[in-house]
Amino acid sequence: MLKTLGMRYQALCCDYDGTLATAGRVLPETVRALERLIASGRRLVLVTGRELDDLQRICPRLDLFEYVVAENGALLYQPATRAETCLADRPPESFMTALRHKGVSPVSVGRVIVATWEPHEKAILEVIRELGLELQVIFNKGAVMVLPSGLNKATGLKCALQKMRLAAHDVVGIGDAENDHALLGMCGCSVAVANALPTLKSAADIVTTAAQGAGVVELIEELLRDDLASRAPQRQRHANDVTCALL
Repeated sequence: MLKTLGMRYQALCCDYDGTLATAGRVLPETVRALERLIASGRRLVLVTGRELDDLQRICPRLDLFEYVVAENGALLYQPATRAETCLADRPPESFMTALRHKGVSPVSVGRVIVATWEPHEKAILEVIRELGLELQVIFNKGAVMVLPSGLNKATGLKCALQKMRLAAHDVVGIGDAENDHALLGMCGCSVAVANALPTLKSAADIVTTAAQGAGVVELIEELLRDDLASRAPQRQRHANDVTCALL
């Protein structure tokens, strides 16, 4: 694995909505912080449930990221080359037809992902059972995402890190919602922004004081200052609490 000497954490892996983005947009001060992080020799990966076309419309600075893991782990995109790699097959057309017959609307179909909103998860599960499909339902603050079983943000990030020749132990992950548990769980340091769900906060090594994009800026400033060395006691207490809970 490639590693920059003297740098504990080599990359930052960010969720988009509710984390990097504030009200769907990455604010200028957040962009400037990302640029400072890159200038330090660290690398960036965006890990999101959004579809790529939608993300390209709303986020003009995808060029800051070495890789984008889109569709909640189902699609790998490299902005520098515009290369796309689907990590699974899209559900069959019969699945979408059955959803329409049950009145599920709106339905968004990506390269792999099929997405809608609560409370349509019951109808989706009925269709999966009726058609005998090996699909899973993932929630994200009201959004309902359907993917082939076994795919999540962690599996998509694993593919990106392999291409970057980085170990998961050497990266920091930050997020805010249900679908970020897998992402944070595989990273060497897990961070939840202040607006994150309580369950994600309790599982994270670090919780930022600020919310959304400002929380990412806060984390970047700490990475640049001392590579999170000042957070070591807090991280150790969290590790001890988790160990005690498992005993």
